Amino acid sequence: MRIESLGHVVLKVRDQARAEAFYNGLLGLPIVARMNDYGITFFSLGNHHDFAVMAVGEQAQSPPGDATGLLHVAFKIGEDLDTLRAAKQELEAAGIETVPRDHGVSQSLYLKDPDGNEIELYVDTSDLWKQRPEVIARSDPLELN
Repeated sequence: MRIESLGHVVLKVRDQARAEAFYNGLLGLPIVARMNDYGITFFSLGNHHDFAVMAVGEQAQSPPGDATGLLHVAFKIGEDLDTLRAAKQELEAAGIETVPRDHGVSQSLYLKDPDGNEIELYVDTSDLWKQRPEVIARSDPLELN
């Protein structure tokens, strides 16, 4: 067996409409379909669906920080720091805290969705990883002001 590519990621959320407002309204992911009977919204970034959310109810508990499972979902938003700075300003204007990080070949903003799922928004700034894959193993503070 050989995996060809990542197909999609589905996050569990408490409320479908609130998740849509965040992922579509704030982050701009296009909605392509809904399965309202199951509380699922599908978003596309060029494939039939690349990302989805599934509402599991307001009573759903967040997993403890030391539980196994998904750490975060990363979305590429561009190729330069100006794009990342603009995203930081937009998110902070919406009341969303961000944590900027420098990964050497990419620079990122880490944030939480309304259910506490961690999201990474990043820009690629180097293709050095193609010659030296080990350079991705870096995470330093990043100043974006």
